[in-house]
Amino acid sequence: MVVFADAEEQKRLDFLRRREEEELAQVLSSKYGVQYVDLTLVAINVDALRVITEADAKGAEAAAFGRVGKKLSVAVRAPENPKVKALANKLTELGYEVTLFMCSQESLKRAYQRYADLSYATETKAGVFELSPEELEQLLAKVNSLPDIGKLISEAIELKKAYRITRILEVILAGGLATGASDIHFEPEEKAVRLRYRLDGVLVDVLTFDHETYHLMLSRLKLLSGLKLNIEGEAQDGRFSIKIKGDEIELRTSILPGNYSETLVLRILNPKAIGVQLEELGFEKKLKERIEKEISKPNGMILTTGPTGSGKTTTLYAFLRKVNSSQSKIITIEDPIEYHLQGIVQTQVDKKTYTFANGLRSALRQDPDIIMVGEIRDAEVAETAINAALTGHLVFSTLHTNDAPGAFPRLIDLGVDDKVLSSAINAVLAQRLVRKLCDKCKIARDATADEQKVIDKYLATVVDKALVPPESKKVWEAGQKPDCELCHGRGYKGRIAIFEAVFMDSAIEAILRNKPSGREIYAAARPQGLPSMQEDGIIKVLRGITSMEELRRVVDLDTN
Repeated sequence: MVVFADAEEQKRLDFLRRREEEELAQVLSSKYGVQYVDLTLVAINVDALRVITEADAKGAEAAAFGRVGKKLSVAVRAPENPKVKALANKLTELGYEVTLFMCSQESLKRAYQRYADLSYATETKAGVFELSPEELEQLLAKVNSLPDIGKLISEAIELKKAYRITRILEVILAGGLATGASDIHFEPEEKAVRLRYRLDGVLVDVLTFDHETYHLMLSRLKLLSGLKLNIEGEAQDGRFSIKIKGDEIELRTSILPGNYSETLVLRILNPKAIGVQLEELGFEKKLKERIEKEISKPNGMILTTGPTGSGKTTTLYAFLRKVNSSQSKIITIEDPIEYHLQGIVQTQVDKKTYTFANGLRSALRQDPDIIMVGEIRDAEVAETAINAALTGHLVFSTLHTNDAPGAFPRLIDLGVDDKVLSSAINAVLAQRLVRKLCDKCKIARDATADEQKVIDKYLATVVDKALVPPESKKVWEAGQKPDCELCHGRGYKGRIAIFEAVFMDSAIEAILRNKPSGREIYAAARPQGLPSMQEDGIIKVLRGITSMEELRRVVDLDTN
């Protein structure tokens, strides 16, 4: 009986077959007039590999393996293949200078193996995290609900590859963008780290994961945000951006020391989120017309008031977009600059050298027509802003008060002379954000006895009865269908503001001489016919825009 060394023989045959294939590829390279490359002997550049998706590469039997700037080296099995020519034309249109190389099937096999170890997210330079459009689209296609995001993150955490942290970040950031999150919260607890998204103003749990993974992610995000890696007992703030399809979305990083580890919050500054037009903010027709009249005036002050996160900045930016033109110069003083507007000079406050007060004084020397001051925080800023409004400038700013009438006593408390308030202020707005009911999921029902009591109370005080919907016995609530593609099962999609406003008139001017309270100003403003925030909210509930439950979460609907 003859015994063959099967393993050794097979190994030799494989070697001879590969050598024969490489020799054939060399011969064919001369025939087609292209260079030959053996990718089993050449290092494959992962940045080059990323340029062509795995599906496109396999479809054309091609693989990019070298890249210097826009010069791209691509290995192919058959240069005359129509799919190769189409791929080369596509790359040329994208600005690449393509050089084709002849290679064997074995070479391509090695290149395709590298795709398995390839992350599609790259840090192209400090402060920029680049997500490839193809990978983002693939991720977004898999995301229909928060559990989907949690599942994808869990799968990424379980990876043992070197790139797993980058992959986890890809999924977390893509999930935040897919769901329209405004903030991503990482909250370390004793046994695990909690991940939450803020969706339409409300925090929602996504999943929990281990501390080891979180520490690796924290280091990566610190590095990306330009923060110090070796400091753990101090608060730190930074920022970086995600690059998607040529657009950059900025993220603001905030780190605080906590009991178990540092707490991290990422604020997603998506330009689309701030790009709300004046018509979409939630003003009823009469109020919108009054606002448009006031912001078209050459001078005076318009204030927006409300707590943090009530949409004041969005409203001010909508005003700025409305009044921005080539005939006017607009300067903003912000802390920080969150969104960039074309055609406007935006400046950022620095606590040591460029405060709101000296920034405002400096801005006035730049011959502006319109000034936006991020916030009136102290007497110096208040006085300078009021003087600017009195000297031919239109001034937009924000103030922290609970309602619109309360802005006047607040300014007087800050030391502003009550005699000049009537000449300087055009209008004061107060606002809150409520979640909008999902149009696909919302359900109409009869109001409960308690709800009807609240509705009747506030409808009775509405001055302009034309605003009251004809049907006042029915309300709407969130349907919460788990399979809804629009709201991902939350029952709400997007937010809208509820407003109240006080415009300067003779009645307000007369009462200001006596240093009035907010209640007295509210009473004096009622003849203007504009609804209060509670009344505006009730009207939006009856119109099916939001729910009674959501309105109660945002404003006090005391019936006593």
